[in-house]
Amino acid sequence: MCVVGRDKLERLVESYKCIHPASPALFDGDGYVLTVMEDVTLQYLEHRNLISYEVVFTPPNMVAHLTAKSKYGRMGLSFLNAAKVHSGFIGRLALEVVNLSNDRTPITIMRGDPFMHIEFITRDGSPSPYMGPYMFQYMTDEEVTIYMDIVEKHFPNIYDMGMLRKLALSRIRL
Repeated sequence: MCVVGRDKLERLVESYKCIHPASPALFDGDGYVLTVMEDVTLQYLEHRNLISYEVVFTPPNMVAHLTAKSKYGRMGLSFLNAAKVHSGFIGRLALEVVNLSNDRTPITIMRGDPFMHIEFITRDGSPSPYMGPYMFQYMTDEEVTIYMDIVEKHFPNIYDMGMLRKLALSRIRL
């Protein structure tokens, strides 16, 4: 297993829309920095699920790991969710956070602000793509169609396409 370098990540974004939409300014070292869908202010001790602006597709032969921007950790924002995105997952990420600032002041995250690093890591073994209830979460119908086409074109024998269609219909919507 190894972290995918920037040049390969850029090709993955171009070929499979692993991050969509992607901004050249948000490629960072060997990863990408995700942003949030909307401005949010968290009061002291408030817990929220922040939704990534970008759709993430982790190809079936990879996993992705998340790390928080230290800027927010220094303010007192604590990240609660696991730092892994399953292989084969397609959707916007729900980033679980709570404001634990020592001075008990609100923390504001603005849409477009760099928020969370994502790195893609190759994995060994047979693909076993995620097929759970969060597949296609917070995606529009148009976005689902784009990714169904990508999966059918590039990974037709890896996903259960009938199940994938059912998941698309029952997804958590915006």
